[in-house]
Amino acid sequence: MAADNEGYSNGRHPNPVMKRKQMNFWILLALNVIFLVVGQAAAIILGRIYYDNGGNSKWMATLVQTAGFPVLFIPYFLIPSPKEHTDSPNQPPPSPSIIKVTVIYVLLGVIIAGDNMLYSVALLYLSASTYSLICATQLVFNAIFSFFINSQKFTALIFNSVIALTLAASLLAINEDSDKPPGVTTRKYIFGIIAAIVASGLYSLILSLMQLSFQKVIKKETFSVVLEMQIFTSLVASGVSTIGLFASGEWRTLSGEMQGFATGKAAYVQVLVWTAVGWQVCAVGVVGLIFVVSSLFSNVISTLSLAVTPIASVIILHDKMNGVKMIALLMAIWGFGNYIYQNYLDDLKARRTHFASIHTPNVSSC
Repeated sequence: MAADNEGYSNGRHPNPVMKRKQMNFWILLALNVIFLVVGQAAAIILGRIYYDNGGNSKWMATLVQTAGFPVLFIPYFLIPSPKEHTDSPNQPPPSPSIIKVTVIYVLLGVIIAGDNMLYSVALLYLSASTYSLICATQLVFNAIFSFFINSQKFTALIFNSVIALTLAASLLAINEDSDKPPGVTTRKYIFGIIAAIVASGLYSLILSLMQLSFQKVIKKETFSVVLEMQIFTSLVASGVSTIGLFASGEWRTLSGEMQGFATGKAAYVQVLVWTAVGWQVCAVGVVGLIFVVSSLFSNVISTLSLAVTPIASVIILHDKMNGVKMIALLMAIWGFGNYIYQNYLDDLKARRTHFASIHTPNVSSC
């Protein structure tokens, strides 16, 4: 008897091919989670090291977030795209016009550049741990934008997650015993928190717009297509950031920054290069998770990384972890837990529906 769609033969024993596919799925999932979590945490910590050791260019900190996009060509050319079967009864959707795709890439790239600038300003005025906890509020905005743009349901668990993450951010905003970087006033600290919250909201909007673009315009979501969007939007964002670097006049200060960098010229270059690499390693993880699971799951894991980064910041940068920040961290983890559990329930429901549709007998009239 042939194996059925659930990977079992004779109704009893697991199909070895399906077991191998499941194993490959979990290996890919684990690798992409590692890429995202490690890449994002490393990039945030290196960004804080750049500021702590004499770096002060917000546009340079913005540029390195996307300037490493050529790294993405490695997986793009190494990992082949699945071939479309011409004999399939369901014909693939027609390719969108180049003009439409170009407009999407340009608009998203410009928005990404502005979002990265807000992140750079936030990291300048906040410690790495506080910055990460504030940015975890992106799940709040993701729930809101997904509801209005992508028709996602707003359940009790999602609402609980929104409240927990909002309260966590509010605690950090009113924390009088905050670990502000040297020379940062209370006004700048509050401005940094506002910048981080706005940047988180904008990032969630970008994800929802990308998802909408895949659904309505591009109409396919293969690994190569998702990677192409990441590459070309990063190219546009890097161009905008470069224009901003020269238009603002900050390029004139870069030589002085390198000369006065606390750990030397070579360290200055290495910090910028490895920050750019870190963000692209994170991007590979983001794209991989979008392809293997979904964009929503990718955003959830990205937020998990933001909850992990404060711990790494305490160990590497010796950030203070006072009582208020610890409570905020626990609330962020609680909010994340509610969000991921809701996604688990949604996935379980979808699997059951799919299983029922497969095993429902097709009764046809005589």
